[in-house]
Amino acid sequence: MNFEPSKYPTGLCEQMEPLVARVLAGNPSPYTFTGTQTYIVGNGSDRAVIDPGPAMDEHIDAIIAAVGEAKISAIMCTHTHRDHSPAAAPLAARTGAPIIGCAPLVLADDGPRADESFDKEYKPDRVLADSETVSGDGWTIEAVATPGHTSNHLCLAVQESGAMFTGDHVMAWSTSVIVPPDGDMADYMASLQKLYEREDKVYYPAHGKKVTNPRQLVRGMMGHRKQRERQILKLLGEGPAVITDMVPRMYKGLDPRLNGAAGQSVRAHLIDLQKKGQVTQSDDVWALSG
Repeated sequence: MNFEPSKYPTGLCEQMEPLVARVLAGNPSPYTFTGTQTYIVGNGSDRAVIDPGPAMDEHIDAIIAAVGEAKISAIMCTHTHRDHSPAAAPLAARTGAPIIGCAPLVLADDGPRADESFDKEYKPDRVLADSETVSGDGWTIEAVATPGHTSNHLCLAVQESGAMFTGDHVMAWSTSVIVPPDGDMADYMASLQKLYEREDKVYYPAHGKKVTNPRQLVRGMMGHRKQRERQILKLLGEGPAVITDMVPRMYKGLDPRLNGAAGQSVRAHLIDLQKKGQVTQSDDVWALSG
């Protein structure tokens, strides 16, 4: 998808609804779209900061300016890719706020995307389990465990308003990339089903516009993944294949910079199909079982 970063002002605080404001970081890329969106929750004496983003001084300054005279009582991260959590530590150092949210996660192989390698320095003061909450003046945020994009991914739901911060799990501008071994397609699909069964009113993803039809979008995303699965089985029905040959046949008109990421999602589908007994692997070659 094309984007023009100059059209999207960074560093400005935009009020999305009474309890939610947004500040855009200046890190646009093929993987972050217009940049990482940091959300600020609360309109009373304290605030929660969700996905503080990359450790860019100007972005941290913008977050603090957006909070104003209020106290930051929680710095919360949906997951630890480097476009989401590195600003947590310097923001905590400047404000004294605790870092609360997803568990730390570091892998030897971070996958094909430099923008989304894992934040090795992330050290939370408190890790939230599924359904645990954090409260402040007029707001309560519930953790919703949504592994798949990463094993430590959380969505965060504001109980008072029905808003949910979906990180990279659900976005309107793009589907989430699943990168094995940590990314898991079966977990991702189960997490989508989990969100579909909830009744949140609006999604605020870390990249791209807000989602005002959450269940409809999630249903479409599950259908899209099933379609990709059918594509893979159809291609392998024509004969064994390697992933690099499958990607251009499955993703027409894809930005070449995203070929590696698309290949990782295809691999995640193949691993899931292998676990189901539908495909087999021999070196880099995949084939239908039987």
